[in-house]
Amino acid sequence: MSMNTTMLLGVLVVVIAGLIQGSGGWPIKVMKKFGYEQWAFIGMLGGLIIIPWAVTLLFCPRAFEAYGSVDPMVVIKSNIFSLSWGIANILCMLCFVRIGFSLTGGILTGIGVSLGVIMPMIFKGSGLFSQAPDLNSPAGRLVLIGVAVMIIGVVVASLAGFGRDKALQKTQQKSGSFLVGLIMAIIAGALSCGISFAFVYSQGPIVQAMMDRGAGEIPANFAVWAVGLMGGALINVLYPAYLMTKNKTWNVMKGAGKEILLAIIISINLSVGIALMGKGMLMLGALGASVGFGVQQAMQMLGTQGVGFVGGEWKGVHGSPRRLIYTAVALLIIAALIMAYGNKVAGTN
Repeated sequence: MSMNTTMLLGVLVVVIAGLIQGSGGWPIKVMKKFGYEQWAFIGMLGGLIIIPWAVTLLFCPRAFEAYGSVDPMVVIKSNIFSLSWGIANILCMLCFVRIGFSLTGGILTGIGVSLGVIMPMIFKGSGLFSQAPDLNSPAGRLVLIGVAVMIIGVVVASLAGFGRDKALQKTQQKSGSFLVGLIMAIIAGALSCGISFAFVYSQGPIVQAMMDRGAGEIPANFAVWAVGLMGGALINVLYPAYLMTKNKTWNVMKGAGKEILLAIIISINLSVGIALMGKGMLMLGALGASVGFGVQQAMQMLGTQGVGFVGGEWKGVHGSPRRLIYTAVALLIIAALIMAYGNKVAGTN
């Protein structure tokens, strides 16, 4: 397979990963009994812990021996990054209440993409990503242009969200200080790229250790997520468990077979989306850590908007908000194309 073909497939894989992650929460739209704490507990437990560990233990021979051969700091570092992502998820939920969905989503994505794309070109990742071009290289500059276009798209999407809410006369009940919510959203945005960094800065030695003992490439990648996401997984599972204990709502899951199945679908979507993101990054080559995350985030936003349209969130909304959201979608696609071209330039140098 030629390098160009591999890179093209890599772009396709991260596009699919983003769309899956952006639209993977669709079962929430049809749940009638479960609140956040019920579906999050099942979805995160399955998607972040059960599925990655099941794949690792079933398809990676002598997995614990392989982990033992890796520098412990690699595992510690990946868990610190994933813990930061887990904290960002909790802050995000709190920000929805304080400053609303549109502003929260815009701040999180804008800051998260900026850091997630730029940092691996400054502080090189592990394995293949250690050869990433610098920011001031031709490829680096193209990727930065793509990031700028994407941030504009995120701002336009946020404005469209405000317009939609106004058109629907939707008043979001906010609680607490707006300034505190704004600061929380900024912190959450900075921490949100931790899920990418957990893979970028640890995959090299872990994948190599697994493959040295007979694991295939895909199970070896799952092994990175299994051990690297534990920090983020614990906080994402323990927080909804705390809420159910506090609110005495554990019994909501009793006899709710359909809802549990829907939550399991969320967990499968989450795990598949995360795994594909890592695989796509590697297929994109040395710049894959930056380009893969950038394209994945752009497509994740498109997936989220798609669920919103199908779910009727834009029903009855016309005029400026619709034009803005169509413009935002176009900008996100253009941004993804620019970053993909930047990756091609990196591959030809």
